[in-house]
Amino acid sequence: MRLAFLRRSTGVALLTCLAGSPVLGQGVGVSAGWYLTEPDGWLDLSVGFSRRLTGPFGLTFIGTWLNPAGRSDGDLLGVGADLTLFQGGSPGPYLVGGLSGGVGLHGAEALWGSWSAGAGYEFLVFNSVRLGLEGRWRELSFGDEGRPEVAIRLGFGGGGRPSASPEPAAQAAPPPPIATAPVVAATTADPAPIELDGRAAPSPGTPGAALALAVVATAREVMGTPYRWGGRGQNGEGFDCSGLIQYSFAQHGVPLPRTSAEQAREGVAVERRLESLAPGDILTFSNTRDRKRITHVGLYVGDGEFIHSATKGVQISRLSAEDPYGRWWWNRWVGARRVAGAASP
Repeated sequence: MRLAFLRRSTGVALLTCLAGSPVLGQGVGVSAGWYLTEPDGWLDLSVGFSRRLTGPFGLTFIGTWLNPAGRSDGDLLGVGADLTLFQGGSPGPYLVGGLSGGVGLHGAEALWGSWSAGAGYEFLVFNSVRLGLEGRWRELSFGDEGRPEVAIRLGFGGGGRPSASPEPAAQAAPPPPIATAPVVAATTADPAPIELDGRAAPSPGTPGAALALAVVATAREVMGTPYRWGGRGQNGEGFDCSGLIQYSFAQHGVPLPRTSAEQAREGVAVERRLESLAPGDILTFSNTRDRKRITHVGLYVGDGEFIHSATKGVQISRLSAEDPYGRWWWNRWVGARRVAGAASP
C-alpha cells in the first residue's frame, strides 16, 4: 500500500498560564512519525500551528513531508487540519482527528487525501514545552486499506490544556470599579504590620494597601483586552495571565518576574482564606494533579473576586465554594502572595 501522511497537532497555552490552565493561545510544534506500510514504512516530518477554539477543543494547521524508507522517489507534500479534544499544556490523554491532502513528487500520486483518528498522551517538560506520543488509524484516497501510524511531537507555547470541566464563561457585568488610591513607593514601611509566615505584611489602610489599590485600578483599566499567549500589553497587544500581573505592578514601579511560577514566589504568603485576602494580592492556581505547579495567576480585587487574563481576555471572576461559577476557580485556587508594600522580614 502506498503511504499516507501523519500529522501531528501542537498546542498552547498555559502557561504560561498554562497547561492545565484555562488559558490557551497559539503554539507551534514539530513532529516525527512513522506510517506503518509494507514493506518498510514512511518517515513523516511535519510542523504545525495550533490555536484553542473553545472549551477543551483545539485546531491545528499543519504542513508535512513524507519520505518512503529505502527509496529515493515517491515523496509526498501536504497540508491539513486536526481537531483535538483535551490537548494542551497539562499532562494527560487527548483525542485527535483530522483531514489532510496534497501532491506527490518524483513519481508519487499526483494528488492524495486522507482522514485519520486516534489518541495520544502529552507530557509537560518545562512550562510551555510539551512532549506528546500519539497513535492513529489513517485511511487514504489510494491504497487497499488503512494503516496505523505512530508519532512523537514536541510543542512550544500556546496552550494550557483545559481540564475535563472547561473554564466557565466570564461574568456578564463586572462590579463597579475601585477608586484609584495615591501611589506610594513599594518600599514604604507600614505602621501596623500583621504577621504572615513569620514576615510582616501591610494592614488595610496603610500606604502599602494604597499601592495595592492602585495596582488593582490599573488592571481594571484594561478590562476586556483579549488574551494573548506571551502578551505583556506592549504596543496594544493582549495579555496572558502573568503578563497582566507584571504589567499592573510595573506601572507603579514594582518589578515582577515574567512567569506565573516565578510570581508565585514573590512577596509573602497569605493564608488561603477569603478573610485573609486584601486587594492587590496575587492569587495562584493549579489545574494539574501536582498542586505545587502553578499554571495561572490573578489579582484579588475584594469581595471574593479577582481580575485575570483568561480565555475571554481580561475579566472579573469569583472565588466561591457555593456557586457553580466560582467553584471552578475555588477548586483550583492553591494560594496567595502579597507583594505591594510588603515589608522586609
